[in-house]
Amino acid sequence: MDKRLLDIICCPVTKLPLQLLGSEKLATLNTAISAGQVRNHAAQPLPAALSEALVTRNGRLVYPVRDGIPVLLEEESIDWQQLGL
Repeated sequence: MDKRLLDIICCPVTKLPLQLLGSEKLATLNTAISAGQVRNHAAQPLPAALSEALVTRNGRLVYPVRDGIPVLLEEESIDWQQLGL
């Protein structure tokens, strides 16, 4: 993800800055996705693991990055708290 892009985009819900989700948290998220435990804001299960994701600076909302493009739609956001971590 281009650092310049991260400097200008923000969460459409909270308006907080976004950063790349770290590899350990991404692995945790992907494990939960594989187990069918993750739903996006639209209450849809995620169909596949993510290769990249962005997270708000407070760590609460996660946005998928698909084919290098951040999907910054509220209904695509993932509330980290649903994982119970």
